[in-house]
Amino acid sequence: MVTQSGVRNPIPVREPDLSGKLYYALVIATFGLLFIGMVMILSASTTVSYKQFNNQYIIFLRQLMFAAIGVVLMMAISRLPKVFFLKWSVVALVISIVLLILVLIPSIGISVAGQRNWISLWGPFRLQPSEVAKLTLIVWGSAVLSKQIRSKTTTWQNLLIPVFPVGLIITVLVIFEGDLGTTLIIGPILLSLFYAVGAPMKLFTWSAMAGLLAILYLSIQETYRIQRFLSWISPTVENQDAGWQVTHGKYALASGGWTGIGLGASREKWGWLPAAHTDFIFAVVGEEIGLVGTIIVLIFIGTIAYVALTLARETNDRFTKLIATSVMAWIVVQSIINIGAVLGLLPVTGVPLPLVSYGGSSLIFTLAAIGVLMAVLRAEPTVKADLKKKKSSRVNK
Repeated sequence: MVTQSGVRNPIPVREPDLSGKLYYALVIATFGLLFIGMVMILSASTTVSYKQFNNQYIIFLRQLMFAAIGVVLMMAISRLPKVFFLKWSVVALVISIVLLILVLIPSIGISVAGQRNWISLWGPFRLQPSEVAKLTLIVWGSAVLSKQIRSKTTTWQNLLIPVFPVGLIITVLVIFEGDLGTTLIIGPILLSLFYAVGAPMKLFTWSAMAGLLAILYLSIQETYRIQRFLSWISPTVENQDAGWQVTHGKYALASGGWTGIGLGASREKWGWLPAAHTDFIFAVVGEEIGLVGTIIVLIFIGTIAYVALTLARETNDRFTKLIATSVMAWIVVQSIINIGAVLGLLPVTGVPLPLVSYGGSSLIFTLAAIGVLMAVLRAEPTVKADLKKKKSSRVNK
């Protein structure tokens, strides 16, 4: 349906068909992925951890600490009212942009493998500002667009301002950091916001074409990106680092069979598969717990996507619709990029698997994003009433 202003009406005028079951499904899927991630990191990181720290559990214990921080943050955010996000979204966005600028300063930003992505906090702990930016862009963009769409005279061209320029600024800053992987996620997040407010398909067509050209251009600007692209075309060329990684990722998946070779029994983690506990942890999942394990991971990711999609489709609140759509885009696109690289269907970009791969900033802010999704889901009248009813029934038993 297209309004007189040229914007499709994205909000159904009907009673939302939502229940507390969606909330519980989201919680179960989130903690399910988190549990699998912790178990696989414990297994996949032992050799690297012992080599780096002379202790096989250091990496696992750090991730356990990050998980604890992330879960507490997620549960705290899930209890916040929507007005909190609307009020503080601008401040959060400004802070994230400042952090993106600070990371470009040589004396502040830390460069690893050609990417200046991190700011040192304390000791070995670092912050990745681009992860903060993804979350703040979602919340701020949802707040701005939910206000703009209320105007009957608003056209889809008007909706591009100021969200598109700000999103472009964030994207450019992330590109300057050398982080092409995060750029590939920010783009779909932006497009999902505009899709949720009813922008016409020609916007997405032109954006996809421009994005593809930009990706191709950026891919040939760095030697390691060219190597990754070549290894994607010919992954059996093992004299290239990326080709070696993709090949041994496939070896891991193939050797796992249906049920895997057993927890902790991975052979590829013993120096054969680089980034076994980070970008290629999905391969270790397949090796140790088999096709069954990888399917469980996909089911949990699909459950989060289903909850977000159902909420976006059923809600009558514009802000909630925008949050649900963009968080879903984040989780799904990032999962596709990561798993696609492991399977050899996409070039390696260094993007972690949400809630599963090792990484403090990624884990904490992904959990924070799910916390925002929980908050807007809990605020739905039917969900709120259902959760309250179930809580009362438990108390009365």
